[in-house]
Amino acid sequence: MFATMERIELLDLSDELSDMIIASDIAKQYLLQYRSLKSSKESMDKIYRFVKLKDLYEEVQRFGRYHPDYSRVNKEIREMKRDMDMDPLVAAFRVAENSLQSLLDEVSVLIGRSVSENVKIPTGNPFFDSQSGCSGGCGSGGGCSCSA
Repeated sequence: MFATMERIELLDLSDELSDMIIASDIAKQYLLQYRSLKSSKESMDKIYRFVKLKDLYEEVQRFGRYHPDYSRVNKEIREMKRDMDMDPLVAAFRVAENSLQSLLDEVSVLIGRSVSENVKIPTGNPFFDSQSGCSGGCGSGGGCSCSA
């Protein structure tokens, strides 16, 4: 691939855009919440216990209700998830994470739409997916009238 001035300029502009995103208040808030979460031993213990129990849950789910520990593990995983989700640092991190994801989705949509109205943009966000009918993630093979 040849490096043309147009491509070099495009790379410079993309670097500028990424620097602006990193310098945004949303990204700074995300990093602040991430560091707070990682520095809390109590919150991280909840996460580690949940991940460990989740492995057991996945093992139990292979056999479904026929597994001898099905009821106990299902109850424990729900309780553990609730305990983890109610942790203030985990909740604050999730809010910051969702805000950053929304910003990245908005940027993706703006860039994609500047190329073409028909470009498929996998945002994973129903708000952005519904604006054009479908952005390629419906999986219905055109059942949603998206011309997939």
